[in-house]
Order: sequence, then structure tokens, then C-alpha cells
Amino acid sequence: MKNDGVTKGSVALLGLGEMGRVLAERLLDAGYPVTVWNRTPGRDTALVERGARRAETVREAVTAATTVVTCLFDHASVRETLEPVGADLAGRTLVDLTTTTPNEARWLGGWAEERGIEHLDGAIMATPSMIGAPEASLLYSGSAEAFGRHRTLFEVWGSATYDGADHGAASLFDLALLSGMYTMFTGFAHGAAMVTSAGVTAEEFAHRSARLLSAMTGVFPMTAKVIDEGDYTGPGQSLEWTATALDTIARASAEQGVSPGPIEMTRALVLAQIEAGYGNENSDRIYEELRAG
Repeated sequence: MKNDGVTKGSVALLGLGEMGRVLAERLLDAGYPVTVWNRTPGRDTALVERGARRAETVREAVTAATTVVTCLFDHASVRETLEPVGADLAGRTLVDLTTTTPNEARWLGGWAEERGIEHLDGAIMATPSMIGAPEASLLYSGSAEAFGRHRTLFEVWGSATYDGADHGAASLFDLALLSGMYTMFTGFAHGAAMVTSAGVTAEEFAHRSARLLSAMTGVFPMTAKVIDEGDYTGPGQSLEWTATALDTIARASAEQGVSPGPIEMTRALVLAQIEAGYGNENSDRIYEELRAG
């Protein structure tokens, strides 16, 4: 163990981008001893003024705490930051909140295990302004024992959900949910481009979109049931009908001088399933085209 003499419950936070700074602020608010490090100098000034300890090096930060939290740019930056201090991390808990792929999280979990480091991968389902508020949600996977011991700490940031021992599980849920989010925002931007071309404000369009999209999410459980059962022959909008609707939207986009790119993406999935002979089946069948990869 490398943490003899280190204050119990102490946290080192590596990475002080917008999210990292807020994570550190909430820990300070809750009374945790916090050491901070960032590759670019100067981002820790306000945190140090509030009581955080500044570390000049990664090694200094890691050896000052029992729990090390990373919130960095990507998987490559995590490796670049942590690999030189692997021996110093032994006996400590590493919580990586960097957005990475499931396999990258699994790699880090294996690397940590080989060095006697307890590892949890985490996914932040919130914007920086939401951290510490009831709507903030964070997902974790990896060591169940570490999750149990640190749950009180995690709940400083938001609700904490444990997704199992697979180190990549939290990342998988994170990126799957973000896929839906980014697709939704792209669809909103496309619709806004259509209506603003006719002099309607994006704000007015946002009010209408929010009502419709909120109602549509209520259909998710029914769609999920169809997908899980694999039976697309029941009632619902057929692929043929959907293709016609998408063609109409694409033509309307062109008429307004707007790129039909988001619609063409969905249309390609629909047409592929029609060409495979499933035109009369439910439009939820595009799931099968996505699965076919």
C-alpha cells in the first residue's frame, strides 16, 4: 500500500477543464480534502483560494490522496498521464470520468488490476452546471467494493448508478445515450434551419419541438418491446410509408435551401431494409439494419 500517512477520504482530481473544475468545487463544498493538478497552469487558482491543494506534478497529486479521479480529454491523455505513475497508484482507487469507449475503459481496468490499483470507470450524464443538482446522474462500473465505499462521495456530484463489474459497461451506456442525444439535437437543428428560412425564430420552433419530442419518448417502451421480441409485423408505421414521409421531408428541405443530411441518414437505413424485402414491416425494423453494421 502506498497511501500510508495520507488523509482518509482525500481526493486528487487530475484535469481541470470546465467539468473537472466543477467536480472539484462540489467536493470542496462537501468538505473533502482535494488536491488538484492540470497540465495547463493557472486553471486551479480559484480552487486553491477555496482550499484545494495545488500539485505541481501528477506524482505529487497521486501520492497526496487515497482516491484519484481523472477527468481528461480522451483515452490517450489518460494513458499519457497515468502510465508514468502506475507504481504510485498501487493501493489507491482510480476513478476515470473521462469519456472513453468501452474497450478503452476495459483496457484501463486491466492495466490497473495488474498494478494493484482499484478501478472504476465513470460516465457523467450531466452538463457542468448540473453537477451537484438533483438532475445530475453518473454511471459507474468496475469494482463493486470501490463503488460501495465511495458512494457517498459520488453522490456529492449527482445520483450514482452501478452498472456492474464489466469496466466498459458505464461507457457503453454513456455513449449509447449520447448517440440518442446528439441525433436528437441534429434533428432539432435541421428543423430549425427549415423554419428559420421562412422567418420563424428558432425559439418558437424550440417550444413546439419540446412538446412533440417529450410526447414521442413515451413510445420508447413499446418500441423496445418490439425490438426485444424481434417481431416487426405488428401494427405501426411501415417502412414503405416511412420512406415516403422521409422523401417528402427531404424535398421540403431542398425547397427551403436546407441540407437534408439528417433525413438522408435515416432514409438510407429504411431503404436498405425495404430492399431486403421488409417494406411492409414496422419502421422499428431499422434497428436490424443498424445491428447488421
